[in-house]
Amino acid sequence: MELVERPAMGWSRWRRSWWYHAAFYAQTWRGSVASSVLFPFLYLAAMGVGVGHLVSAHYGLVQGQTYLHFIAPSLLATTAMTLGETESMWPVLASVKWLKTYHAAAATPLEPQDILWGKVLWVTTRGLITSVFYTITIGLFGAIQSWWALTLPLIGGLITLAFSAPLVAYAARAESDASFAVIYRFAFIPMFLFSATFYPISSYPGYLRPLVQFVPLYHGVALTRSAAFGSGTWDATLVHVTVLVAMAVVGLSWGRRTMHNRLVD
Repeated sequence: MELVERPAMGWSRWRRSWWYHAAFYAQTWRGSVASSVLFPFLYLAAMGVGVGHLVSAHYGLVQGQTYLHFIAPSLLATTAMTLGETESMWPVLASVKWLKTYHAAAATPLEPQDILWGKVLWVTTRGLITSVFYTITIGLFGAIQSWWALTLPLIGGLITLAFSAPLVAYAARAESDASFAVIYRFAFIPMFLFSATFYPISSYPGYLRPLVQFVPLYHGVALTRSAAFGSGTWDATLVHVTVLVAMAVVGLSWGRRTMHNRLVD
């Protein structure tokens, strides 16, 4: 017999878990917001204006765009991915192993799946907020050419969700952070560099293009670029969205098991 009555399953319980992360973030938001505003300017100034000047001088336009316009949306995608990574590995491991924060939460009416959903939704919220700042910055640099760019924050949130869900699931079962560095070096850095982020997929040899299109971040980059330029097709957009949603669904399904096994069994 349970001594504590558990509230009905649904958004009310996820919201409590989400609110915990929001309340904690409220204590440190100033530095985070500053970086969310500053980093886009630095990235775009260095890569778009600096390197972009050299590219434009020697090679001209890239897919009909200046180099600044070409990479600006893709940097939003990589930032959303990086946020999903950094907020979903070490913080989750600390909460299940070192600080036992999630064990304390599991002793309340919250279920392990509520803790999972609250964490993933909070990281997604962070991705959405950061993408808003990035979209504004892209607009200030003149790299927006379509009203579809208004969907960029939503796309950024989806990218963060797609990477956060499986990483939270993985971190919930980890015993140390040794594997995190391996994931970062051999998964995220290659994705950052080779997802058509800095040059079009047409520049790859033909035999490598299917491999690039298989990389999850490629779909996020393609979505942000098509939204900023208004150049995507419905079929391609559906494929990109489906891949990212599938990653999130698989990650959440896996996370329900790993979080339950870690906190209950």
